[in-house]
Amino acid sequence: MNLRTKILTISDSVHQGTREDKSGPAIADHLRAAGYTVSDPEVLPDEQDQITTWLRTVINSQHTDIIFTTGGTGIAPRDITPEAIREVIDREIPGFGELMRQSGRQFTPLASLSRSLAGSAGTVLIIALPGSPKGALQSLNAILELVPHVHDLLNGRTAHK
Repeated sequence: MNLRTKILTISDSVHQGTREDKSGPAIADHLRAAGYTVSDPEVLPDEQDQITTWLRTVINSQHTDIIFTTGGTGIAPRDITPEAIREVIDREIPGFGELMRQSGRQFTPLASLSRSLAGSAGTVLIIALPGSPKGALQSLNAILELVPHVHDLLNGRTAHK
């Protein structure tokens, strides 16, 4: 299955150039190794209007099946990724966030503070991963096997296997 994927790193410091983006490239490498078609990661600051505009542009382009975001899922005042995603999705998929937090708690109790989530906007699946490379990859691994099935369902392929 050729799933077209975009990655958005959401980080004020990466956007300002004061910190290197390690999460976006780590996610991209992991997805490419799993057979996904991945565009180079893009970066935006923790600004809700910029994030929602970017998400809507990608969704409306009809050239992307899955969007992964990394960063902005914590509880700090500037962590607004879940709010931005909820603005553009039609339906939330609560089990993804639950599974990412449950899996993360095997590595750190701080995983319970994550507000990672997933949802659909039309046929596009959007998944918000934590901002740390380690947390992002742990969360990605927790849900990755479900992604192709969700993609099938969003695209009307609902036959039971």
